[in-house]
Amino acid sequence: MAGAAAQNTQFTQQFLSSVLSQRGPSALPYTEDVKWLIRQQLLSLVNTYPSLQPKTATFTHNDGRTVNLLQAEGTIPMFYQEVMYNIPVVIWLMESYPRQPPCAYVAPTRDMIIKRPHPHVNPSGLVSLPYLQNWIYPSSNLVDLVRNLSLTFGRDPPLYTRQRPAPPPANPICTPPDNSSVISASSSASARPGIPPRVYSSLSPYGGRLPPSPQHHRHHTEDPSEVFRRNAIDKLLSNLHADIDGLRKNRETEMDGLFSAQAVLRQREDQLSKGLREMQDEKEGLEQQLQMVLMNSDILEAWLRENESKTANIGKVDIDDVFEPIDALSKQMLECSASDLSIEDAIYSLDKAVQEGSIPFDQYLRSIRSLSREQFFYRATSSKLRATQMQTQVSNMAARLSHMEESFQKQEHHRAIFD
Repeated sequence: MAGAAAQNTQFTQQFLSSVLSQRGPSALPYTEDVKWLIRQQLLSLVNTYPSLQPKTATFTHNDGRTVNLLQAEGTIPMFYQEVMYNIPVVIWLMESYPRQPPCAYVAPTRDMIIKRPHPHVNPSGLVSLPYLQNWIYPSSNLVDLVRNLSLTFGRDPPLYTRQRPAPPPANPICTPPDNSSVISASSSASARPGIPPRVYSSLSPYGGRLPPSPQHHRHHTEDPSEVFRRNAIDKLLSNLHADIDGLRKNRETEMDGLFSAQAVLRQREDQLSKGLREMQDEKEGLEQQLQMVLMNSDILEAWLRENESKTANIGKVDIDDVFEPIDALSKQMLECSASDLSIEDAIYSLDKAVQEGSIPFDQYLRSIRSLSREQFFYRATSSKLRATQMQTQVSNMAARLSHMEESFQKQEHHRAIFD
């Protein structure tokens, strides 16, 4: 028995792992974050109630939609008047399970009928329990549901054995007046053996004899104390589930607030991390610039130390003659830049003079017009010189590159000769 149970558990684990890991059109409509919980609940259900087995089947909604869902099908044990019965049920795990409760149905066989009326089972077999109405995710589970079903059905069984009609009585044989008829009837009876009447059994194939239909026992009255006790228990359960539902809603509200605060904190953490990375990048860039400035400062200080002794012998130095352009284009470029900057200074001085009222406004306009025309000429010349210098640099780079290629080819040629 233990080996069979272990083999059944292993088969159930393989089956659930296979159907819950499917992808594509054949995948079950459950979200990825709850598939592990569904698998664990079904395994616990099979271990606790081996008569229930999980499988997949097509479920049809009231609007006609069909969907492939998991179900637990089998029998639930219940005790009625100290006798155990097995009630056939089907528990469907809907698309929103386990956040929403499953759908439980009583599945009577051909020799069973559903009790009408029943406080927890409608004529179609749908079960309605306070445990299902007050389903709490993720604490509610299938094992507790089946346990509640067993207790509820034990207090009021939902199924009864169908009363089969009694076989009709045998037709009486009338004795004819003459002996020939008696002999003929006797010979006929001896030639054809009598067919025994069919025996209709009320034993249920689901274990034990189900309770008879209540319509034949209307004279039986229940104990008032038992009715009061059952009603009191139902009332206490209803109040308990209502309190649990209220607590669940309060906790869900608190959890939503905490999740919102967590989202805001994570967003701020991302912003702070981004700002910190930017500051670190800027710090590295500034450190590189600082190293460059320090290196240039060292170069300038070394140059000053080397040339400081030369200034005493030269005497008075004209600052305009210290730096000389390397070519005519550079000299012309320097002159145009100096003229442009001097005109800019003159325009600035004229602006201050006209604001202070030192010169008339018409003279200011004439001077600005003349200086602007001259500044435009210098700037246009500077642009042309810059373009010419760029072309010259490109030509020099191309010539230098061709010279380097020729030198490389000569070296390769000499190396090939020596080899």
